[in-house]
Amino acid sequence: MGATVAVIPARGGSKGIPGKNLAKVGGVPLVGRAVAAARAAARIDHVFVSSDDAAILACARKHGAGAIERPAEIAGDTASSESALLDALDRPEIQALDPERVVMIQCTSPFTRAEELDALVAALDREGVDCALTVAEDHGFLWIRDESETGVGVNHDHRAPRQRRQDLSPQYRETGAAYAMDVAAFRAAGTRFCGDPALVETAAAAPEIDTRRDLEVVRAIAAQIGAHPQKNLAKNIAALVTDFDGVHTDDRVIVDQAGHEAVRCSRSDGMGVERLREAGMPILILSKETNSVVARRAQKLRVPVLHGENDKLGTLRQWAKKQALTLDQICFVGNDVNDVACMQAVGLSVAPSDARPEAHRAADLVLRATGGNGAVREICEYLLLSFPAGKKSGEAR
Repeated sequence: MGATVAVIPARGGSKGIPGKNLAKVGGVPLVGRAVAAARAAARIDHVFVSSDDAAILACARKHGAGAIERPAEIAGDTASSESALLDALDRPEIQALDPERVVMIQCTSPFTRAEELDALVAALDREGVDCALTVAEDHGFLWIRDESETGVGVNHDHRAPRQRRQDLSPQYRETGAAYAMDVAAFRAAGTRFCGDPALVETAAAAPEIDTRRDLEVVRAIAAQIGAHPQKNLAKNIAALVTDFDGVHTDDRVIVDQAGHEAVRCSRSDGMGVERLREAGMPILILSKETNSVVARRAQKLRVPVLHGENDKLGTLRQWAKKQALTLDQICFVGNDVNDVACMQAVGLSVAPSDARPEAHRAADLVLRATGGNGAVREICEYLLLSFPAGKKSGEAR
């Protein structure tokens, strides 16, 4: 059997929300969330993002997807998603995979789950099924206007006594989140509906993101259900490096009349560091400030510290080399402008929720917690999901 490939169409242009596919939900860009869901699906072998936008393609690569530069002639407002898929399937890098099935995933549905994508691909195993789509059960009463602008019931007889919603025949609304197709059937038909479609039911978690209000709604949902779309963002991470001020602390300092400084840290963070350290992951505090309080806190946590470092990225490179790690294997947590270079260089960049906007823009993941109030504990627990106890640094994953 040939490969199952996922293709995520993600144009750079959007009139409703400029830069929409890079907008963050739960601290993760929409394109990153789509890539994470696809990479977590057991039945998807390879993931690609098709875009005309260099920033989107860079984000796709950072989250582990292949990048396909889409031609301008199929990247305008009127271009169909099918045109992007057909273009991608013709590329040598996908042709070499002998694709048998293709899954199209829309960035504008930010809560798509790996299990739903697996169910779509599994639906193609049914005899006579060449396409499948995600749907949600819908009990709504639909209306249209006739020629005289009078309302007419579509899925109900408005002249008859009103039925209870639960008494209506089951009906389903297309979510627009994802579609799966047999490649040969898709090529022949040129449309995602290339045969009798299988319906894969899913929970209607949120609207598709078409307007700024939609974006506000899904961000509010993400804040309630958790920021992290998939644990796979951390699956290749083998070390944690953090800034100190604004990460281990709330970025404030108490100075007494003698000039002695004190900062506020979280005991909960200490437990997170201990658990991650005992699992075998190297941890480093990397700070620009030279201050005894940094060294004392690092000593308490039993982790090494490099402070007084103006060239943080250069120092990070040297430390990684000594640890036999690549920068792609490092998770860096920063909160301010002097952390951005490190955040852009590593495999997973993270910022507390109260970090500077510059750090948020550079982050793959924005935490729910603030600096000095559980941010370090949150990232430690997150990394532990993908870092089993006893794993050695630099070990193949």
